[in-house]
Amino acid sequence: MNKKISLGLALSLIAIASAVTFILTSFFSLQSFNKKVVDVNEKSKKYNSLQVLDSYVRENYLGDIDENDLSDGILKGYISGLDDKYSRYLTEEEYLSEQSEDEGQLVGLGLTLSKDDNGYIRIAEIMQDSPVVDAGLKVGDIITIIDGVDVLAAGFEESIESMRGTEGSEIRLTVRRDGIDKDYTFTRRSIEMITVSGKMINQSVGYIEISGFKKNTPQQFIETLERLTSNGAKAIVFDVRDNGGGIVESLSDCVDPLLPEGVIATAEYKDGHSETLVYSDDTELKIPMVVLVNKNTASAAELFAASLRDFGGAVLVGEKTYGKGVMQQTTEFDKKGAVVLTVAKYKTSVSECYDEIGLTPDYTIENTDDDFDEQYEKAIEVANSLL
Repeated sequence: MNKKISLGLALSLIAIASAVTFILTSFFSLQSFNKKVVDVNEKSKKYNSLQVLDSYVRENYLGDIDENDLSDGILKGYISGLDDKYSRYLTEEEYLSEQSEDEGQLVGLGLTLSKDDNGYIRIAEIMQDSPVVDAGLKVGDIITIIDGVDVLAAGFEESIESMRGTEGSEIRLTVRRDGIDKDYTFTRRSIEMITVSGKMINQSVGYIEISGFKKNTPQQFIETLERLTSNGAKAIVFDVRDNGGGIVESLSDCVDPLLPEGVIATAEYKDGHSETLVYSDDTELKIPMVVLVNKNTASAAELFAASLRDFGGAVLVGEKTYGKGVMQQTTEFDKKGAVVLTVAKYKTSVSECYDEIGLTPDYTIENTDDDFDEQYEKAIEVANSLL
């Protein structure tokens, strides 16, 4: 027998249900509101502290305040407070310089510099297109004065920074060789960075060194790869030692012709969603591959090695790698500077993320003699054995 309820009882039950729903909704909304209030209050305290500090400094600081430098310093301090070694704030000048470097263009004199035993600046390498070549400067020359400022007085790091500048600007250097000083004036210019070089080791084994992944790296890489395979390379040794990484898109373009079709690497973001980072088409170079790595192989260079290992059967030779498996995103900020922020972890689609772990080589070899590259010789031996 069907039981019926009165209209009044039905209305009462609906009213009770509505009240319970309202109470629960209000409870959770209040909790959310309270969290937001606490968050706002905490932020307010931080900004109030900054305002108090700003007032104190402006009232008591003896020197002059450059508002642009102050603003950049505040923004740099905020990102620094994240305690993330890869995130940073770039000033307008730093951002322009980084954009140029990402393009594979270096604005300056095309020099690789190191610290001399006496504290001065030693020229360690000179790029082929460097404006100092025609002046006769050589590797080993010592830079003692930059634009009238002694390097020892300014400090090594500050002196290195003063070498930077915009294209077309002049720089005056005093250079010492065999105890004799000579003055030079150079004009900074844009120089294309060569990040890929290659050669045939023997009739069957080719060697390709990649120093970084810039926007112009894939073109250099493809040209070098095609030249070596045309010359008879049936195995390739890839050298990414001391390669600190670079642009992931460039890495993707480099591994594409080497690996089978499919998703090679993925990135996982804060909200848990994943995106394809590296995809290879159906073109594949089916030859033995060896990858040289060391403790300075990092980021995209590690992903290069891991991708070739996981999908191309490459053998890794050298030292355990740095262990940087997180990705940064550069976002223009306030139409001037930019924020470089760690936004995701990445890995190949078949292995675990190597962040803070690194990649362990199949053959662990350390170079113990400055005059003999044991890692290089082992890589050639392995490549020959795979033929």
